[in-house]
Amino acid sequence: MIPIAKPLLGEEEIAAAGAALRSGWVSQGPVVARFEQEFAAYVGAEHACAVSNCTTALHLALLAVGVGSGDEVITVSHSFIATANSIRYCGGIPVFVDIVPETFNLDPALLEAAITERTKAILCVHQVGMPCDLPRILEIAGRHRLPVIEDAACAIGSEIRIDDRWERIGKPHGDIACFSFHPRKIITTGEGGILTTRNSDWDQRFRLLRQHCMSVPDTTRHSSSQVVFESYPALGFNFRMTDIQAAIGCEQLKRLPEIIARRRELAARYRLLLAAIAGLGAPVEPDWARSNWQSFCVRLTDGCKQRQVMQSMLDAGVATRRGIMCSHREAAYSSAPTVWSCGIGRGNCRCDSNRCQRLRESERAQDQVIILPLFHQLDDEQQDQVVSALRRALQ
Repeated sequence: MIPIAKPLLGEEEIAAAGAALRSGWVSQGPVVARFEQEFAAYVGAEHACAVSNCTTALHLALLAVGVGSGDEVITVSHSFIATANSIRYCGGIPVFVDIVPETFNLDPALLEAAITERTKAILCVHQVGMPCDLPRILEIAGRHRLPVIEDAACAIGSEIRIDDRWERIGKPHGDIACFSFHPRKIITTGEGGILTTRNSDWDQRFRLLRQHCMSVPDTTRHSSSQVVFESYPALGFNFRMTDIQAAIGCEQLKRLPEIIARRRELAARYRLLLAAIAGLGAPVEPDWARSNWQSFCVRLTDGCKQRQVMQSMLDAGVATRRGIMCSHREAAYSSAPTVWSCGIGRGNCRCDSNRCQRLRESERAQDQVIILPLFHQLDDEQQDQVVSALRRALQ
């Protein structure tokens, strides 16, 4: 079976995890601090704060910019459900706008119509590693004085051209960027996430909130020659990363350039192999974006049965995944306070739960797209097998 994804882990990660275990400090500690410094240096950010996963990173980011009960946050339904869930964790209301079909990212042309006096922030997504149109989003956000949070869960190592310079996602270009280290991502710590920002006050707030708002970090208590009593002045969370995870992360960062280079080679080869299959839609990489190719998505023609194609490939020994989910179609959102918006109207949706005219492109992407296997260790023979299985499934 050719899997959809496979993390690249070796003896270096095993040794690093072992060293953390032997140190006796296995929870959040000095290795987490080192990982934060190395990640910030890689993306070009002033601050980086490691947390337990990207969902908690998004939660903290939204809290930091002031999202609370009844506040609206503009985002996409076409994303893993954690994007919308993080808004609801703060008591906020997701305002869903549709996507650009070529990149699967938020359509900036629909953004301004969704903004009201209740809008507190914009939460854009760099879907499957493809950078969204940040310059246009930031221009609109700036005119309305709205903070922009980047859901960069999939976008470690992706790049965007800003003022004729190539810069890495996570610098950040908005106010806060949030990343994931889940095993499906480019590099992994098993679970884990990180926030980057240029705002030192927000960075300090992340650090307090991730550790129950403890007034004195445990690293300080344990190294003090005096007895220290901590206090808890506000409600916080247990969103910490462990030193074991961070040790793996430091080794994974060393591999990142090699991993991205290989994934770009594989994506280019997929394009060549798939070009001969009539009617199959290949992913689009704008000239201002460089994807890390966290996933390689292909769009089936109208009338192709997505599940049938996927089952045929599975029977041939090739795992696939359907197009990115749409949160508004899930039962958790069927009665939730949600606003769906587009250029022609705005309001609570009254469409059938599986067919929303305002989110047409999002739904088409979920229903027509399949994700092909892509991982560092994928060889030419396996890639040929994937393409052959897809060709047979479409016959």
